[in-house]
Amino acid sequence: MKISEKTPVKKELPLTQPEKPSGSEQVMVTAVQKTSKPLSKQGVSLGFSINSFLNKEETTVAEETVVIKNDNLPQNHFTDTDLQVEWNLMLKQLQRKDGFVFNAVKTFKLIKAEENKIKVLYPSDSAKAEFDKISGDFFNHFKRKVHNHIIEIEYQRDVENLKIEVMTKRKIFEKFIEKNPLLKDLDDLMKFDLT
Repeated sequence: MKISEKTPVKKELPLTQPEKPSGSEQVMVTAVQKTSKPLSKQGVSLGFSINSFLNKEETTVAEETVVIKNDNLPQNHFTDTDLQVEWNLMLKQLQRKDGFVFNAVKTFKLIKAEENKIKVLYPSDSAKAEFDKISGDFFNHFKRKVHNHIIEIEYQRDVENLKIEVMTKRKIFEKFIEKNPLLKDLDDLMKFDLT
């Protein structure tokens, strides 16, 4: 049993001359222009260029001041414990959602400095750049949670957080000895090579 397929039939319409518009009708004529060069820019690099970095001109950044009226906003009291609980909750959510940002901001310290001021201690500028991605959401959530919308944020670089201790095998073993003193006796007996 064959199924017959219908082939589409092309119908040609006779070409007619366009009618001339009457006095009340207007016809819009557009001309199509062709270019000899491609429209996209050639030679634009999206990567980092050392030459462009070295020859970069300093640009001045115009600062915008935004005036926010705090007259009618709630100003309830909050404690440092409230801040730490919300920060730890945010870190747990970040650990699940975005590991890269979590690793960048997990060493940040948030401290209640004054009644309506939070001090943020950050280890490096690159970590602060990652924190800036989430800080708006965090502080907006925190302000709504504690009903205090006049909280000011102060950033301070914390150089002590940058210290990275190199853990040798000996130091790791000494930490284990603190947890289990019997390992010291085992080390004396077996003479482990922990260099």
